[in-house]
Formats: sequence, C-alpha cells, structure tokens
Amino acid sequence: MKPVAMQQGNPIKIAILAMGGQGGGVLADWIVDMAEHAGWWAQTTSVPGVAQRTGATIYYLELLPESDVKRAGRQPALALMPTPGDVDLVVAAELMEGGRAIQRGLVTPERTVLLASSHRSYAVSEKSAPGNGIADPNKVLEAGRAAAKRFLCFDLQALADRAGSVISASLFGAVAGSGALPFAREDYEATVRRAGLGVDASLRAFALGFESADQAPAQPAPIDLERPVPAVPDVAASPRTQALLDTIKRDFPACAQPMLAAGVRRQIEFQDLAYAGDYLRHMKAIRDLDAAHGGDARQWALTCAAARYVATAMAYDDVIRVADLKTRGSRFDRVRQEVGARPGQLVYTTEFMHPRLEEICGTLPAGLGRWLESSKAFGGFVERRLGRGRRMQSGTLGGFLMLYTLAGMRRFRRSTLRHQIETAGLRQWLDLIAKLAPRDYALAVETVNCRRLVKGYSDTHVRGGGKYRQLIAAAEQLAGRPDAAATLRALRDTALANEKCAPMERQLAEKLAA
Repeated sequence: MKPVAMQQGNPIKIAILAMGGQGGGVLADWIVDMAEHAGWWAQTTSVPGVAQRTGATIYYLELLPESDVKRAGRQPALALMPTPGDVDLVVAAELMEGGRAIQRGLVTPERTVLLASSHRSYAVSEKSAPGNGIADPNKVLEAGRAAAKRFLCFDLQALADRAGSVISASLFGAVAGSGALPFAREDYEATVRRAGLGVDASLRAFALGFESADQAPAQPAPIDLERPVPAVPDVAASPRTQALLDTIKRDFPACAQPMLAAGVRRQIEFQDLAYAGDYLRHMKAIRDLDAAHGGDARQWALTCAAARYVATAMAYDDVIRVADLKTRGSRFDRVRQEVGARPGQLVYTTEFMHPRLEEICGTLPAGLGRWLESSKAFGGFVERRLGRGRRMQSGTLGGFLMLYTLAGMRRFRRSTLRHQIETAGLRQWLDLIAKLAPRDYALAVETVNCRRLVKGYSDTHVRGGGKYRQLIAAAEQLAGRPDAAATLRALRDTALANEKCAPMERQLAEKLAA
C-alpha cells in the first residue's frame, strides 16, 4: 500500500457515488471527520440524482492540509461539485455507479484511483426489460481498467453482510487499504469509534474491506457470468415433498433435475402438493415426448426448457400471489434492513395498487367473474374508483388485513376465472408442443422458450402475453418450413428486445410473406 502523492497547495478531491440507502452520506461524513481530527480543512457537498431506488447521489469532498492554508495566509475556496478530469479518488458503492463516473469523465488515467463494489443493484430499466435487460458488468470493468490510474473492484456488499454491518463501513476500510488518502489505519478506526453506532460490526466490515483492498490485484479479473448448475438440494422436506423429489431423481434426466426440483417447490409455495404433482405429470408427458423424438441425442433440450417454463406458467402472478408476497414477514424484514431501521423504530410501507378490471374479475369464481367482466356498469365503476390507482400502507392493521385476506384466498384459486384462463392457455401450449415435436423437434423447443415473454402481472402481463400469443400462432404457421425454428427464435429475440409489438409484427409479416 503506497500513500497518495500530493502536490502542495492542491486539495485532495474525492467523489462518492451511491444510491439511496447505501450510506454514501455516512462515508462522506466519516472522511470529513477523520480529516478534521487530523488537522485538515475538509468540505463535503452532495448532488442528488434521479436514478435507482431513492436516487443516485454524488457526494463531493475536498481535503486540504492546515499547513497549506497557513502558508497561503487565507481561508481556502473549495469547490462544490466535481469537475471532469480533476478528481483524485472515485468511490462507487455499486458497479454501475462506477461506470457512470467513467461516463461523466470523473475518472482519468493520469490521477484517479477508482474503487468500486462489484455487486449489482439492478436499475428499474434492467428489471422491467421484456428480455434479459441486465447490463454486462465486464464492460464496466474493461472501461475502468482503461480509464483509471488504479482500479480496485471486489464485492464490498458481501463483506459488509459477512460482518453484519453496512456497505459504508467496508467501503471506508477499502479506502484505507487502497492508500489513496494520506491517513493511517488508526485514524480511520478512531473515526468509526467516534461515530458510536454499531461500532463493533462496522470495525469488522472495515477490516475486511481494508484487507481486500490492501491485497487487491493491480487490475480486477473479469466477472464469471456462467452460473453453475446445482444438484437437486438435499434439504429436510416433508415425506410427500421428498417423494416428489425422489421421483425427479428417478424418472428425469440429470440435466433437468435441478430446475424440476425448483419447479416443484415453487408449485407447493404457490398452491399445494397436489398442484406440484400436476406439474410433474405435465413434465413426464414432455419427457416421454422428448425420449421419442430427441432425448440424449439432443441433450434433452425439450425437457430442460419445459422444466422452467411449465413451472412459471403454472405459478403465474395473480392478485392472490401478489398479496401473499407483500404480507410475508421476510419482506418486512428486508425493507427494514434496506432502510437501515433501528430496533423498535416503526417502518411503514406504502403500496401502489393499480388493479385492472381483469384482475378483479379473475379473482372471483369463474361464472361470476365472466358476468361482471362483461358488465359495462361494473367496468365503469372499477374504472372510476381505481383508474388512477390507490396507495395503501401494508404496515397498518387495515392495509395488512386486506392483503392478508386476499392472500388467504389461495385455497379457492382453482375455482377462479383467472385460473381457468391460465389452465386453458397452458393446455393449448402443451398440445401445440406435442403436435410439433414429432415433425420439428427444434421448433418445439423454440415454442417452449416463447413462454419467456409472459411474466409479471397487470399491464406487464398483458404486453408480454399479447406477444406470446402471436408467436404461438406463428409457430403453427411456420411448421413444415426448413427455417421454422430459426425464424421463431429471431421473432422471439425481436419481441424481447422491444417493449412495443410493432417491430415483431413487421418482422413476422415479412417472414410469413416470404
């Protein structure tokens, strides 16, 4: 660890980029407190943004030794915002924040030390994309290697979690371990102790961050994006659940077993054991179809793809499931942890609910739901009351009980209109797969993968479902063509890449006309 080289009379300039709840302000205050106790002038400002969660913020600091101030004979005029090309240390509490600092020109190869956590907190645009909208982290690493004088990148969130602390503490340790500031480790640790809150956990996280930065390689290694395929988990399960897991191990190819085990557990969580048994019966029919027309020769592609998408098709997102997820104790615990709530502190979560007429009618018994769905009077009433959405506090007794009652309707789910609609759609899809597999195995696999478009609920579900139904209809029309599988795959990729249907529809019209 080499201490920072300073030019006399110039302040040290630091930019900290953090999202809401990541403690960027705490980190900035710690650095200022440490500098002032060491006899330095220090100033911090913050520039709020409008990015992820409560907004990404740039905290800007300038530090100047008291000796330089005395030599100048007047108080220094320190800047309020970072200037591109004029920053010594950039600290990013999340990998893409490091990328944004590079884009802004805050990182330069002549002077800037870039310190970033490698973990990801996905942006809304990444999570809401029709397909896989997650940005490639290795592109940020590549840019960081080229843009920074020195680039340190490792998972500081994981270090904080291991210490039972927050990321600001492990970031503070990493700043100390990087040697980017001319202060001793004892100065950093004394600052944490003066703060007086969660000192022991913060010092553990600080130590882990310090050691990781002190031992960090000259350049961070690429992030491996390949996920290892886990085995069927050997965890404690009820006898009936274990019987289903044993069936998977006995009757299905090894490549599909992990996803099938996850599918079984999802069906149990969504509905019950009998529903999980229905899932395996569907999968056995696909496995038999695969064995007759593909099997080992094609690495059980049909079975492996269907293991995932049949599970998601059966465990769809309806009002009952959404209410269940919003009332789980684990969710309240996660929210408290994210906002940094102290023991005994009250936290209220405001839910934005915007149910459409279809969601309301879909929760009712099938006959009643269809009747109300066709009623103009009822539809107008729902539109007037809920057209702009409603806000509800799930932490209050009334709000919680309303959602909890909706979640408790799971026992009646099989009789609802939504379940009948989803079951009919599932049967139509499975029948098409069974029809296509003997004629064109590859097309059957691509038809299975089209289910990837259907996700979420409300408007998201409607948009994805509309594209999915068009692709399913196209699969039937393409059957028998030599390029059918490749054409359907290209159409699906276009649908996933664009939120609107128009690009896929134009491409579909061109393909069918060819």
